[in-house]
Amino acid sequence: MKKQFHPLRLLAVGMACAALFFTACKKENTGSISQDTGKSATGAHVETVTKAGGMSVCYVEVNSNSLLNTGKYTLTTGGQQLFDIAIIFAANINYNTTTQKAVLYNNPNVSNVLTNKATQIVPLQNKGMKVLLSILGNHQGAGFCNFTSRTAAKAFAQQLSDTVAYYGLDGIDFDDEYADYGNNGTTQPNDSSFVMLVDELRKLMPTKIISFYFYGPAASRLSWGGKKVGDFVNYSWNAIYGSYSVPNVAGLTKAQLGPAAVDIQSTSQSTANSLATQTKNNGYGIYLWYNLTSTDKHVYFSGVSSILYGSNVTYTP
Repeated sequence: MKKQFHPLRLLAVGMACAALFFTACKKENTGSISQDTGKSATGAHVETVTKAGGMSVCYVEVNSNSLLNTGKYTLTTGGQQLFDIAIIFAANINYNTTTQKAVLYNNPNVSNVLTNKATQIVPLQNKGMKVLLSILGNHQGAGFCNFTSRTAAKAFAQQLSDTVAYYGLDGIDFDDEYADYGNNGTTQPNDSSFVMLVDELRKLMPTKIISFYFYGPAASRLSWGGKKVGDFVNYSWNAIYGSYSVPNVAGLTKAQLGPAAVDIQSTSQSTANSLATQTKNNGYGIYLWYNLTSTDKHVYFSGVSSILYGSNVTYTP
């Protein structure tokens, strides 16, 4: 499979998508993130992460970068991890033309991270971080929005749940891009599909994290049959890097929403800081980072962290 990258989502692109992003949830923020102390899959002690100022979430392109880079940044004051959630980007939803069913596909780089969970995933979890697997379309016509029956949606949800359980992950992230709905004779998006999928996945993973990257056809198909996606997902965040837009996911509180999104490699320090200030002043609970590499970025991160958490960031190679 070709390496998949997010398109460069700068503010100019975001303006074209503004219709998706203008409505803000009015519920109140809890103002802090607390993750339970416990044991990892290996039985090792898991540190507690508790910090005021909300969560920092980071996507890593594991085709070219190590997920472990997320664990190298801590708050200079207090020592907590900067990143609360690390996301493996990305597995794919593929289409089996013989069975005419959606199937989960992990490319060799994603598989390498998962099969080497003891050295790639557990060390982050032992620091109190959560590790999610992002699921992305793969140009084959299969997507989250074109399941035509609950049975089909449940079957794919089962694949996701089985993967989370087998590899000791903390949850699943949905990114409705590159599906190319209609390819291979598949159907176009419908209103029921995504709701059914997250409903079935929540039943299979009652205590795990389900997040939604607010983008694509799924972003406008969030309610059906008296149920809504916000009833089943834990978090949703803006997908337009360099912009501030509140995901319109009914049912989520401010603490569960991330209106600020930055591309670490291309969003300026001043823009990142401004987005952090807006996030804090408006009481939202998530700040989204994308495209972390091995390059030391603690100075860049400190600009945001000092606003959100009142602390600079320390880098430990």
